[in-house]
Amino acid sequence: MDIEENRSLVARARVHAALGEPARLAIVDHLALGDASPGEIGQRLGLPTNLLAHHLKILDQAGLIRRRQSEGDRRRSYLQLVPGALAGLLPAPLRHAPRVVFVCTHNSARSQLAAALWARTGSVPAVSAGTSPAARVHHHAVAIAQRHGLSLASARPRHLEDVLRPDDLVVAVCDNAHENLGDRLGGDDRLHWSIPDPVPAGTGTAFEHAYTDIAGRIDRLAPAVHPRKK
Repeated sequence: MDIEENRSLVARARVHAALGEPARLAIVDHLALGDASPGEIGQRLGLPTNLLAHHLKILDQAGLIRRRQSEGDRRRSYLQLVPGALAGLLPAPLRHAPRVVFVCTHNSARSQLAAALWARTGSVPAVSAGTSPAARVHHHAVAIAQRHGLSLASARPRHLEDVLRPDDLVVAVCDNAHENLGDRLGGDDRLHWSIPDPVPAGTGTAFEHAYTDIAGRIDRLAPAVHPRKK
């Protein structure tokens, strides 16, 4: 066995060991479709702070999770699964919803791209909205969409209050929107994706990174969302 093969085996063994404890597996299950702060995870799973910290440390050492500082409340961080770390090991938990609503603050970039991508992939309808809509969709978002075979030419920002229906699955693709919504929308009808805002950078590269992040998440979420049973 050569050195690289041994390193690969050690890394894989570390992942399997990390997932071999029920609480840690529950944490990874929770993060499979969306991000969450440590406090949100602890509250959802009923884990005391010291035990949660222990489990998060092991998941981090196994290369399964990472932290990203919130763009809203800078004192807060969000846990994310490392892309590709599971490589199909875990089935995505199923969600049932008549529609998906992607939400960001201005509904000018991330949420618009998410809804456009979803229309090409998901089995239920999707729309987008903002908590404080801009006047128009950002020109870089329009350009990135066009580059990937999508169209935002007729898209217009809309306010969440004008769009939301009671049974919608809400996906906040923005830290500020997630934090502004607080507990008003929660439980199984809400997911959060902590995706950096490309607008401050204002470059095509920043928007391309946002698009790639969103596309990977939609690939994981779309198979797990089925039409709500009547």
